[in-house]
Amino acid sequence: MKFRGPRLKAKPLATSILVWVLCILVLTVTLGGFLYSRISNESLSREYQLRALGIATTVAQMPEVVAAVQSGDPQHVLQGLATRVQAQAQPDYVVVSDRNGVRYSHPNPDLIGKTLEEPVAVLDGQSHVGTDSGSLGASANAKAPIRAADGSIIGQVSVGILETVENDEVTQQIWLIAAYSAVVLLISGAGSMLLARRIKRVTFDLEPAEIASLLQEREALLHGIREAMIGVDDDGCVTVINAEARRLLHLDGSILGERLEGLVPAGRLRDLLSGKVAGADQVVITDDALLVVNRMPVNLAGRSIGAVVTLRDRTEVEDLVRDLRSVRGLMEALRAQEHEYANRLHVVDGLLEMGELDKARSFVSTISDTSRSLGEGLRARLEPPELAALLFAKITVAAEQDVLVTVTDDSQLRQPFLETQALVTIIGNLLDNAVDAVAAAPAPRQVTIHLEDSSGIFISVTDSGPGVPASKVHEVTTDGFTTKDSQPGMRRGIGLALVARIVHRSGGTMDVFPGPGGRFEVWIPAPEVDEPLPNPFPAEMKNV
Repeated sequence: MKFRGPRLKAKPLATSILVWVLCILVLTVTLGGFLYSRISNESLSREYQLRALGIATTVAQMPEVVAAVQSGDPQHVLQGLATRVQAQAQPDYVVVSDRNGVRYSHPNPDLIGKTLEEPVAVLDGQSHVGTDSGSLGASANAKAPIRAADGSIIGQVSVGILETVENDEVTQQIWLIAAYSAVVLLISGAGSMLLARRIKRVTFDLEPAEIASLLQEREALLHGIREAMIGVDDDGCVTVINAEARRLLHLDGSILGERLEGLVPAGRLRDLLSGKVAGADQVVITDDALLVVNRMPVNLAGRSIGAVVTLRDRTEVEDLVRDLRSVRGLMEALRAQEHEYANRLHVVDGLLEMGELDKARSFVSTISDTSRSLGEGLRARLEPPELAALLFAKITVAAEQDVLVTVTDDSQLRQPFLETQALVTIIGNLLDNAVDAVAAAPAPRQVTIHLEDSSGIFISVTDSGPGVPASKVHEVTTDGFTTKDSQPGMRRGIGLALVARIVHRSGGTMDVFPGPGGRFEVWIPAPEVDEPLPNPFPAEMKNV
């Protein structure tokens, strides 16, 4: 089952991660390098301007420069001074001029004595920095005023550092950035490969397209089957659950990631879900259903990843099985009666052949009164009629196993307030267990049932069998507990557990007494007047 539409062949995960990481890194590194170069260029230009300003300010404050400018530099000392400054401070040019713009120094001697092409900028009394396009080319330039002793401006010093020097330094930084970016790309490429391998290992070597396909298939299977299914991890947390499981377990809201202990009450069901109790096709009786639970551990690539639990609602199937067993019980009762009546007919036939008419008449009258009196006695004391029919059939079937089932003479149940099906289930299961317990015991094999409805419903079933061991008294009503051998097609450990559920839902009590001799007592109090009794036997559990 695959939900894959037509599409281009997907690239492997490692390739996709590598390509995307490299694309992102190339883009970010390129953008970062460009921004860094712009910022670095501006910062370097500003740094050169400030450096030129410092040189210009220092030269403008030198006494020999002030004196030479005031006197018109007749000795031509400013050119030599400017040359020394260039040699020591490494600017590209130092130009000294008077307030009229006449140069007294310049790297090009031919321009000495000539006037500046631009106006003298420092006549406003301030120093100026910026980029100057002079005769030597564009440069980071600074101009500082030369002041006389009285503070008047008599000239200016212009110092510049050509942009070729600045560009060389920027170029060196760009190569450094490029080398750094290349190292970053190499490290990131290796890291992306390792990340891809890590992701593939975590995803069991599946590609993203395969994971998406598996997710689609899982959702389709999970919600497309009628069985309830729960997935749990090794910590007991729910990882997946379908709608049927939510319905059977009465779970609402968001429960993924929650632990089973907080979702399912303590008991046999939670033990089966968590794996505390193992086994295939384990039966659990809840308040409204009979479930068959299977838990299967899941291992993938040699690692345990949890378990999958399936729950099947077998209430209806179990209903049919129980109904079939009831029909078979009735058939066995009829067969027993047929066998008994065949023997009696043979006796009557023999008496008639021998001419013993009076004895034949007396024998027929006796057996007729005995059978009729048993059925009429049960019907007269017990309501509803289904209960009387059940006891009559159980007595007949048990007699064929040489087990005497007796209903006490003072038993009566005329106006039962409990639902008929629940009452039949309680008494039928208790009698079946008692008959099974004494069938293999030595004679006499007896089962006695007492019914009373004076202030509620009281049911007592005793037998002459070995009884329940004292250590097992509190376990006999647990789901799945049985001391009987399993039989094909029959689930053991359900009857007494079901009886206990019905009694509990009806507000009653069930007492189990230790042996020797089995003894079970059920007490269900009558409801208050005008108070409806809650249905102890949900529709889903009828005939179980």
